[in-house]
Amino acid sequence: MSIAITASGQACGAAVTGIDLTEDLSQDQVAEIRSAWLEHHVLAFPDQHMSDDDLERFTLYFGGFGHDPFFDPIEGREHIAAIQRKANETSPLFAENWHSDWSFQEHPPAGTCLRAIDIPPIGGDTLFANQHASLDAMPSEMRAKLEGKIAIHSAQLAYAPDGTYGDKDEERSMAIRPDESARATQLHPLVRNHPETHRPGLFSCLGYIIGFEGMTQQEALPLLTELYAWQSRDEFVYRHKWEPDMLLMWDNRSVLHCATGGYEGHDRLLHRTTISAFGH
Repeated sequence: MSIAITASGQACGAAVTGIDLTEDLSQDQVAEIRSAWLEHHVLAFPDQHMSDDDLERFTLYFGGFGHDPFFDPIEGREHIAAIQRKANETSPLFAENWHSDWSFQEHPPAGTCLRAIDIPPIGGDTLFANQHASLDAMPSEMRAKLEGKIAIHSAQLAYAPDGTYGDKDEERSMAIRPDESARATQLHPLVRNHPETHRPGLFSCLGYIIGFEGMTQQEALPLLTELYAWQSRDEFVYRHKWEPDMLLMWDNRSVLHCATGGYEGHDRLLHRTTISAFGH
């Protein structure tokens, strides 16, 4: 049985079939998956009856485990977090704003893997925005304003005690742990080359980006708002529809993502790992 890669026909994304992720993968299989991942940025593996051991083994084919701050791991594991929402939960939807995972770290994770465990019959799509395509299509006047900008990243708006998932965020089933360390900042170029493909793209967006080096907040906020609207235009977006027993992996260096709701009255559970930065 050989691996088949079927592009989504949208701005990014592809389905991968002809492989069993409960088995050890060969070097050639890993290389083929990595090549498809770098090309399509988001890969979906349907009909994979994986365990958490399988999820961890798959993750390690593509790098070490990334560091996940502000989440408690599931019991008995160091590197797996539960992305969970109960049927009767009324807290705001988790991760409903566009972002690149943990972009506020010195070495943000190269990728993220999600294993579908309990998938509602409706809703819960995940959206991905291709940031290479976003930069390629950007008007030259807008790109001139952004080229060379150094973005200031921070988790404070989300994970500080007074943030979105802070002390006032109650009755949430996910094990989110806000902390004062979320106020730390980290600098990254806004426009940068992908470390493996060397293709230029935009990295992260408003939310984890709180400003630009050398600009006042008053100067930076309109530019960030304009950028955010551009980055998530429909022509750059792939809408991923989940299925039970599906594994999804995406490249945080190439795409933004956000969650959607629409499954009120249903439980939803996925297990997540992150893949450490290339070379780290």
